[in-house]
Amino acid sequence: MDSYTNTFSNDEITVTYEPSICIHAEKCAKELSSVFRTSIIPWINLDDAETSAVINQIKKCPSGALQYFKNKQKKAG
Repeated sequence: MDSYTNTFSNDEITVTYEPSICIHAEKCAKELSSVFRTSIIPWINLDDAETSAVINQIKKCPSGALQYFKNKQKKAG
């Protein structure tokens, strides 16, 4: 049986998904289907939208199953 992580990252943010909290309202998939894809694994693709759009959509999650945090930026050396 395959096991999939519920953490997704790009250069700017990391998104976490807690399936035991999700109420499957599908608000994320209906409103930002290029990122939140219900029929493809991995189901979250952060490369298909601006980070600000992903953050705005996560804030609309009715259950709080989707969360995000900003990644620490590396300083140019």
